[in-house]
Amino acid sequence: MGTFLIIFHVITCIVLVFVVLIQAGKEGGLGAMSGGSQTVFGSSGGANFFTKFTAVTAALFMATSITLTVIKSGKKTSVFDGSESSAPIETTTSPATNAPAGAAPSAPAGETTK
Repeated sequence: MGTFLIIFHVITCIVLVFVVLIQAGKEGGLGAMSGGSQTVFGSSGGANFFTKFTAVTAALFMATSITLTVIKSGKKTSVFDGSESSAPIETTTSPATNAPAGAAPSAPAGETTK
Protein backbone atom coordinates (compact mmCIF):
# COMPACT_ATOMS: atom_id res chain seq x y z
CA MET A 1 0.00 0.00 0.00
CA GLY A 2 2.80 2.41 0.91
CA THR A 3 4.75 1.78 -2.29
CA PHE A 4 1.67 2.29 -4.46
CA LEU A 5 0.89 5.52 -2.61
CA ILE A 6 4.43 6.84 -3.10
CA ILE A 7 4.32 6.06 -6.84
CA PHE A 8 0.90 7.73 -7.14
CA HIS A 9 2.21 10.76 -5.23
CA VAL A 10 5.21 11.17 -7.56
CA ILE A 11 2.99 10.88 -10.65
CA THR A 12 0.61 13.45 -9.16
CA CYS A 13 3.53 15.82 -8.54
CA ILE A 14 4.73 15.54 -12.14
CA VAL A 15 1.22 16.06 -13.55
CA LEU A 16 0.68 19.07 -11.27
CA VAL A 17 3.91 20.71 -12.44
CA PHE A 18 3.02 20.23 -16.10
CA VAL A 19 -0.56 21.44 -15.67
CA VAL A 20 0.61 24.60 -13.94
CA LEU A 21 3.25 25.25 -16.62
CA ILE A 22 0.78 24.71 -19.48
CA GLN A 23 -1.70 27.27 -18.16
CA ALA A 24 -1.66 30.61 -19.93
CA GLY A 25 -0.86 33.39 -17.52
CA LYS A 26 -0.71 37.13 -18.13
CA GLU A 27 2.01 36.68 -20.73
CA GLY A 28 0.91 33.39 -22.25
CA GLY A 29 3.17 30.94 -20.40
CA LEU A 30 4.15 27.68 -22.03
CA GLY A 31 0.62 27.30 -23.33
CA ALA A 32 1.28 30.08 -25.86
CA MET A 33 4.03 28.02 -27.49
CA SER A 34 1.56 25.61 -29.03
CA GLY A 35 -0.01 28.40 -31.04
CA GLY A 36 -3.42 29.11 -29.58
CA SER A 37 -4.08 26.24 -27.21
CA GLN A 38 -7.18 28.04 -25.94
CA THR A 39 -9.02 27.30 -29.18
CA VAL A 40 -8.80 23.54 -28.60
CA PHE A 41 -11.32 23.77 -25.74
CA GLY A 42 -13.35 26.66 -27.16
CA SER A 43 -13.04 30.38 -26.52
CA SER A 44 -13.15 30.18 -22.71
CA GLY A 45 -13.40 26.43 -22.12
CA GLY A 46 -9.64 25.94 -21.84
CA ALA A 47 -9.25 28.27 -18.90
CA ASN A 48 -12.04 26.58 -16.96
CA PHE A 49 -10.77 23.10 -17.81
CA PHE A 50 -7.19 23.81 -16.71
CA THR A 51 -8.36 25.64 -13.59
CA LYS A 52 -10.51 22.70 -12.49
CA PHE A 53 -7.86 20.14 -13.45
CA THR A 54 -5.23 22.06 -11.44
CA ALA A 55 -7.54 22.19 -8.42
CA VAL A 56 -8.22 18.44 -8.58
CA THR A 57 -4.53 17.62 -9.04
CA ALA A 58 -3.55 19.92 -6.16
CA ALA A 59 -6.18 18.29 -3.92
CA LEU A 60 -4.82 14.83 -4.79
CA PHE A 61 -1.28 16.04 -4.06
CA MET A 62 -2.29 17.36 -0.63
CA ALA A 63 -4.29 14.23 0.21
CA THR A 64 -1.41 11.90 -0.68
CA SER A 65 1.04 14.11 1.22
CA ILE A 66 -1.05 13.99 4.38
CA THR A 67 -1.68 10.25 4.01
CA LEU A 68 2.03 9.50 3.58
CA THR A 69 2.80 11.64 6.64
CA VAL A 70 0.24 9.79 8.77
CA ILE A 71 1.54 6.41 7.60
CA LYS A 72 5.14 7.39 8.35
CA SER A 73 4.33 8.83 11.80
CA GLY A 74 2.52 5.64 12.77
CA LYS A 75 5.70 3.57 12.38
CA LYS A 76 7.59 5.51 15.08
CA THR A 77 10.90 5.22 13.25
CA SER A 78 13.68 7.73 13.38
CA VAL A 79 16.97 8.39 11.67
CA PHE A 80 18.65 8.29 15.06
CA ASP A 81 17.43 4.79 16.06
CA GLY A 82 20.72 2.99 15.41
CA SER A 83 23.10 5.68 16.63
CA GLU A 84 22.54 5.49 20.39
CA SER A 85 25.42 4.07 22.43
CA SER A 86 24.85 2.05 25.56
CA ALA A 87 27.87 3.49 27.40
CA PRO A 88 27.16 6.50 29.62
CA ILE A 89 28.83 9.77 28.81
CA GLU A 90 31.72 10.45 31.18
CA THR A 91 32.28 13.96 32.43
CA THR A 92 35.42 15.20 34.14
CA THR A 93 35.45 17.93 36.71
CA SER A 94 38.32 20.18 37.56
CA PRO A 95 39.45 20.47 41.19
CA ALA A 96 38.42 24.13 41.28
CA THR A 97 34.79 23.26 40.68
CA ASN A 98 34.74 20.95 43.70
CA ALA A 99 36.01 23.66 46.05
CA PRO A 100 33.54 25.22 48.46
CA ALA A 101 32.14 28.64 47.64
CA GLY A 102 34.47 31.47 48.59
CA ALA A 103 37.58 29.28 48.74
CA ALA A 104 40.66 30.19 46.71
CA PRO A 105 41.39 27.89 43.80
CA SER A 106 44.09 25.37 44.54
CA ALA A 107 47.37 25.32 42.67
CA PRO A 108 48.00 22.54 40.16
CA ALA A 109 50.08 19.59 41.35
CA GLY A 110 53.82 20.32 41.46
CA GLU A 111 53.44 24.10 41.82
CA THR A 112 53.58 26.07 45.00
CA THR A 113 51.66 29.21 45.80
CA LYS A 114 53.56 32.31 47.01
